[in-house]
Amino acid sequence: MRFISIEDIEPGQYLGKTVYSANGTVLLSAGVQLTVFMINTLKRIGVTMLYIKDPDFDDIEIEDVLSEATKQAMFREMSETLQAIRSGKDWSTRKINASVDFLLTDVLNNKEVLLQLTDIRTADNAAYIHAVNVSLIASMIGLNLGLGYSQLKDLAIGALLHDIGKSVPLPEGANAKDPKHHHTWRGYELLRHKREFNLLIAHTALQHHERPDGKGIPRGISGDEIHLFPRIVAVANMYDNLVSGASKDGRVLLPHEACEHLMACSEQELDHEVLVEFMRIISVYPNGTSVRLGTKETGVVVRQHRGLPGRPVIRIVRGTGDELDVSEIDLATETTLFIEAVLA
Repeated sequence: MRFISIEDIEPGQYLGKTVYSANGTVLLSAGVQLTVFMINTLKRIGVTMLYIKDPDFDDIEIEDVLSEATKQAMFREMSETLQAIRSGKDWSTRKINASVDFLLTDVLNNKEVLLQLTDIRTADNAAYIHAVNVSLIASMIGLNLGLGYSQLKDLAIGALLHDIGKSVPLPEGANAKDPKHHHTWRGYELLRHKREFNLLIAHTALQHHERPDGKGIPRGISGDEIHLFPRIVAVANMYDNLVSGASKDGRVLLPHEACEHLMACSEQELDHEVLVEFMRIISVYPNGTSVRLGTKETGVVVRQHRGLPGRPVIRIVRGTGDELDVSEIDLATETTLFIEAVLA
C-alpha cells in the first residue's frame, strides 16, 4: 500500500483504505477499483491524498491505533452532537463518555504503535476527523506523561470537544472579533453547564488557544496559568491542522514538515515538555510514504522504530517486470543515510 496524491491516481488502481462520510457511513470501501468518475468525485468533495494498493508493497501494514468500529462510532456521535448544538437541542454526554471509553481502550491496547493519521478527509467529514484526531493525539501524549485513566478520560473528552464552541451561534449583534465571543469562550460556557463533566473539560476548550508566551486568546494567560490539558490539546490541534491544510495559510504539510513547524513553536506558541512527548508518539514518515534518500534512490517506508520515528525502514525496488531486485534499508542501522525528500 502506498500513500499518494489524488492527482497521481489512475483509473483501475485499487483503494487501500476506506473513505467515510461525515456520519461514519462508508463512501468507498477499501479494495474497490477506482474509476474516472470515482476519482473526480473524490476530488470534488475535497480529498487530496489516498492509500492505494500496490503489488510491490502489499505487505506494508498501516497500523491504526483506533479500530474502524471506534472511528465510525465516534464520527457518528460527533455528527449527532454538533447537529444538536447547532439546532439548540440537548445532547448526550453519556454517548460522548462511551465513545471516549472505546477510544481509550484502543489507545491502551496499541500504546506501542507510532501514530499515523490515515483517515481520508472530505469537506463533509473534516470537522469530525479533526475532533477525533485531536482526542487521539492528546490521549497518547497524556499516556506518555503518566496520566491515570480518569485524567486521560477528562483530557480525551476535552480534546474531542475543544472546538465545540464553533457550533454555538454567536449572540445577536455580537462582534465575532471580540475575545469574549471567541469560540473558546462559547465552548466553555456550553460545557461548564454539563454537570456530568469535570470542569477541566470546559477549561480545556477555553484555554486551548492560549500560548506559553502570553500572546494567545481569549485571555492572554501564560506559562503555568495554562492547565496541562489545553497545553496538550494545543499541540494536537496545531499538528492536525497543519497536515490537513486547516492552518492559517491553508497549506497541507507533510508529517515531517509539520513536526519541524511544531518544534519551531516551542516555548512561544507550544509547551516544550508536551512537544517532547508528542515527538515520541508520532510517525514522522508514515508507512506507505514514498521518499528519496541522499543516495538519490527512491523507495517506500515499510516499517517504523518506536523511539526513532525519523529512522524508518525503506524498501527499494529496482528493475522492471520479472527482473525486480528488492532490498530494504534500515535507517536505524545505516546511520550515514538520510531521507532527502518526501515524494508526495
